[in-house]
Amino acid sequence: MKDEELYKLFINEDCDLEEPETGHEERFLYKLKESRKLKSSRSESPVRPLWKSWIAIAASIVFIILIAGSFLSSNILSKPAGLAAISPEMKETQDFYANAIRAELEKVNASKSPETKIIIDDALVQLERLDKEYKKLKVDLSKSGKDKRVVFAMVSNLQQRIDLLNDVLTQIEEIKELKNYKNESTVI
Repeated sequence: MKDEELYKLFINEDCDLEEPETGHEERFLYKLKESRKLKSSRSESPVRPLWKSWIAIAASIVFIILIAGSFLSSNILSKPAGLAAISPEMKETQDFYANAIRAELEKVNASKSPETKIIIDDALVQLERLDKEYKKLKVDLSKSGKDKRVVFAMVSNLQQRIDLLNDVLTQIEEIKELKNYKNESTVI
């Protein structure tokens, strides 16, 4: 209904009041021919669009490299620091505990037998849990700005590992003693 009213309005009114300047049609046709010539000359030389695409590809590669480089450098710089990053004394502490843990773990693995397999496997699971906890503490240390409480928690974590391995070695020795005791023959 509104369309009909609008149509009636334009029929009754004479809206075409201006006449184009003389030569308007010729100028329009001339510009149209020129634009067609430009389009056809562009399509005849495929070198120009080829260079544009190569430049776009090169720019994309440079952009990706820059983004990846900034991401990698920020990750390298923000890697969680261990105790060694705090002070030379803490580095010595970390090295001491690492060597002690390594030595105790070798002793535990050397005494692996069918009787001790369950205990050793359980200890390895607990060590893995402590290692995950230690990694979280390393992240906390880098975020907290080397807070002493986090340092203490990290040292405590290393001590817990040694205590765990010592307990496992004690249990293994008890199992070996019980095994030897059962195998003894008593003569009266």
